[in-house]
Amino acid sequence: MVLKLFTHGRVAGGTGFVALVLAEKRIPFTQILVNIGRQENKTPEHLERQPFAQVPAMDDDGFVLYESRAICRYLAEKYPEHGPRLLPGPSLQERMLFEQAASVEFADFHLYAVRLAGESLSKVMRGQPIDKTAVDSILGDFGSKLDAYEKILSKNRYMTGEEVSLVDFFHLGIMPGIISLTNNHINPMASPSRPNVARWWTELTSRPAWVKLQRDGIQSQA
Repeated sequence: MVLKLFTHGRVAGGTGFVALVLAEKRIPFTQILVNIGRQENKTPEHLERQPFAQVPAMDDDGFVLYESRAICRYLAEKYPEHGPRLLPGPSLQERMLFEQAASVEFADFHLYAVRLAGESLSKVMRGQPIDKTAVDSILGDFGSKLDAYEKILSKNRYMTGEEVSLVDFFHLGIMPGIISLTNNHINPMASPSRPNVARWWTELTSRPAWVKLQRDGIQSQA
């Protein structure tokens, strides 16, 4: 049976980078829309597959999995021969460097992106003014984290080495929406003081599969 992906239909959050992995690896799937506005995410049927009433969730011939990062790891493990590998090599050192980078993404990037989204993206979507003082405070804290990213990316093309990995893709959950919906007014990824961060970010957001998702949205693929 073709894999089923339950989503809100937007290239945003974890749904966005799960869709990117599916596209990069050309994995057949059927998208099933969950209408959050109608609270379809809180139906007994959806709560059975995702007890936290969130998306995305996946059903692969009866095997149900939720949490976007777990779904991505599953897809990369199951389809290693499709597209880029996206996972570390077999050695202990390679695997631990991957886990290290994954921890950095969640603790030192994602959490700050969530804070920044709360003061910018969420307010733009609700038609509320952005509190510049609050945004600047978050950007100041976030900047120190991105300075560390600059050091890492001055030595490596990607976060785990010379090959793109899932960890790189995980960074595409929230930040693209912040940059887009604020018309590039809030874009910590393009600072001239961090040329390697800017280079890395441009490479990620210029990948053909990502560009196509931004243009066409998520579409089931046979």
